[in-house]
Amino acid sequence: MTSLVTAHELRAELASPAPPRILDVRWRLDRPDGRAEYRAGHIPSAVYVDLDTQLARHGAPEDGRHPLPSAEQFEQSARSWGIRSGDRVVVYDDLNGLSAARAWWLLRYAGVGEVRLLDGSLRAWLSAGFALEVGDVMPDPGDLEVVYGGLPVLTIDEAAAFPQAGVLLDARAGERYRGDAEPVDPRAGHIPGALSAPAAENVDAEGRFLPPEGLRERFATLGITEATAVASYCGSGVTASHNILALALAGFDAALYPGSWSQWANHPARPVVTGEQPL
Repeated sequence: MTSLVTAHELRAELASPAPPRILDVRWRLDRPDGRAEYRAGHIPSAVYVDLDTQLARHGAPEDGRHPLPSAEQFEQSARSWGIRSGDRVVVYDDLNGLSAARAWWLLRYAGVGEVRLLDGSLRAWLSAGFALEVGDVMPDPGDLEVVYGGLPVLTIDEAAAFPQAGVLLDARAGERYRGDAEPVDPRAGHIPGALSAPAAENVDAEGRFLPPEGLRERFATLGITEATAVASYCGSGVTASHNILALALAGFDAALYPGSWSQWANHPARPVVTGEQPL
């Protein structure tokens, strides 16, 4: 089963008798609410998803900035998007998939069988000359039953121990991994033993994922083989999902550390490493 869909494939599917459910997940660190942009123009039939409130819950700082929503909370959100049992779902954003990947991961974690991300994001749809629609889409309620556990996750203790037996990837930009800059969280640096693997490098200049062989080469340089246990984290569990999708395209399974750096940095007893090296 593929995890990506092209703009041309999606347009054809939307014209079919059984179109997929489309979710618009426009979010970014400096502009978390993408509803205005969604209302100004979105892929026809797409429902807006609020990452901060629907793909995460509010917790204490020690939980991280985007802890996973409870299964009950996520089920309520998914039903509000009109998702029914057996539906195919396509997610997209305007950020090269970096935010939509969180929805891809969470839906897979929740047991939805077929979830794909629009390769090239909204830019690919517009570059193909396809039309947008304006305003809000308010679907009839769905009936999806959420069962968590479809993908592996790590606790903070498991993330701390992971580099001893596998490869822990840090999906943030290099300057945040090194500790040169930290715009959001209380401490700068990375988890001891983690390797820098910025999620932005999973895609080409057009925002499309590198081909599987290119992704395999990228991860091979980080020591990842078929026999390697792999996990990923980022600032708050959003762009780490992009790495997990890229790993899946390359043929590797990987776990997510949902608390990510925002949880780690809020636990003063947890050690921090700065600089280029893992340790």
